[in-house]
Amino acid sequence: MNTAALLFISFAALLLLNVPIALSLGASSLIAMVVTGLPLDMFPMQIYANIGKFTLLAIPFFMLAGNTMEKAGISDKLINLANKFVGHKTGGLAIVGVITSCFFAAISGSGPATVASLGVIIIPAMINAGYSKGMSSALMATAGGIGVIIPPSIPFVVYGAIAGVSIGKIFMAGIVPGLLMGTALVIASLIMAKKMDIEPVPKASAKERWEAFKDAIWGLMMPVIILGGIYGGFFTPTEAAAVSAVYGILVGVFVYRKIKAKDLYDLMVESAIGSAIVMFIVAAAGLFAWFCTTEGISDMASDLLLSVSGSKYMFLFIVNIILLIAGCFLDATSALYIFTPIMLPVATQLGYDPIALGVVMTMNLAIGMITPPVGVNLYVACGVSKISLGQISKAVVPYLIASLIVLFLITYVPDIILWLPNMMGIK
Repeated sequence: MNTAALLFISFAALLLLNVPIALSLGASSLIAMVVTGLPLDMFPMQIYANIGKFTLLAIPFFMLAGNTMEKAGISDKLINLANKFVGHKTGGLAIVGVITSCFFAAISGSGPATVASLGVIIIPAMINAGYSKGMSSALMATAGGIGVIIPPSIPFVVYGAIAGVSIGKIFMAGIVPGLLMGTALVIASLIMAKKMDIEPVPKASAKERWEAFKDAIWGLMMPVIILGGIYGGFFTPTEAAAVSAVYGILVGVFVYRKIKAKDLYDLMVESAIGSAIVMFIVAAAGLFAWFCTTEGISDMASDLLLSVSGSKYMFLFIVNIILLIAGCFLDATSALYIFTPIMLPVATQLGYDPIALGVVMTMNLAIGMITPPVGVNLYVACGVSKISLGQISKAVVPYLIASLIVLFLITYVPDIILWLPNMMGIK
């Protein structure tokens, strides 16, 4: 049995035995190392090398910032703000859900966190207003995927660390695709809402809108501080993550006063656990990717992909198909570590920008969050609305189609991705 077959068969076998993905990646790599005779002292060295990167320090800080702002009740304030401005329109609550997801994405950087924080409020509100359980849950599950496209995005941090590209630039590159995805979800929601007898809420007065804006301003400032600080040259993305964590704590404790001193310990523990899970995946997936590179598996896969694709357009089509399928089974971090070393060299050789590739890969994996059997956003939304996976899987189809349209648009017109960072001259 050759090395590649051993590695992937052992990985697949462990997955079929319901072993967690991170453990499957690490164990299959270790098995392959033993069989091929690689020195086992490389195992801990590579584990440390994968997680001992300054760039990855952004992950625990962004997690702490997102958890803090969630605890501070910013999700309620963002929903109220969006509702005051568009709640009275046809399909208003659906629009509120998408707009709020875009705002909250710029705070949390996590898809499941966006679904969990906003879904507990918006899904019941939509159901009470006459929307079906399936549509309400499917919309919030899909909108949660925007959380990994609009910066700050944890998968963007991971991709930047793997590909060696500017995290600041890929952050900026994710803004337009994220907004396009939000627009597509709004259009899909409006089409579906017209078929339902939805009672619109009264239009808010100018005073009510101003009060809602003032109430939410501290939360809205979070992405301004993060992105403004990075692109103003005041701090690096990693330092921006630390600043946002401190800002979140100060706002939660002294402005909104929802966070007490005793809550800080729980916030730290929750953020540490979430970060440890991501870092465990990073360590195991990085080991898997290192073994593939060391044994020449990545190069063989790249050469095969290049020979099969033939042209840039066919290559991009194959990339999307592979990642959409992979997203059904792998989390974003694992998939990025496995596929980036294979796809990036081919993209570079074909003249496709690495930043654009990172956004395309991440959007594919964001869509994977709503595709069974490992559609994590679907499970979170199901838990909130108490419906079955079968019900939500059927209801998510229109939103899946809308997301795929945006995906293929940005894939084949990469200037949509690169326009904003290029216009601002970000390197």
